[in-house]
Amino acid sequence: MGRKAGTLYINPKKYNSMNKPCMKEMISFLSCLSINQMSEEKCVRNKELLSTCMDAKTNKKRNSWGSINYQLQRLSKGRK
Repeated sequence: MGRKAGTLYINPKKYNSMNKPCMKEMISFLSCLSINQMSEEKCVRNKELLSTCMDAKTNKKRNSWGSINYQLQRLSKGRK
């Protein structure tokens, strides 16, 4: 049920917290909405900045190698 003794394991959640793309843009947009009583007409500029940031991040192709734990398991099988 648990992990095997002696195997290397890296917690991927620890490293996911380092990369937060478009966080500044999202916070500024939500702050604008909060200040203006959820009126999107007054926050058009912030919304455009958030949209362009999100579009730029989603257009990049992701590396399809799998998770780091998969790679570690694959490498450890080769050593045996």
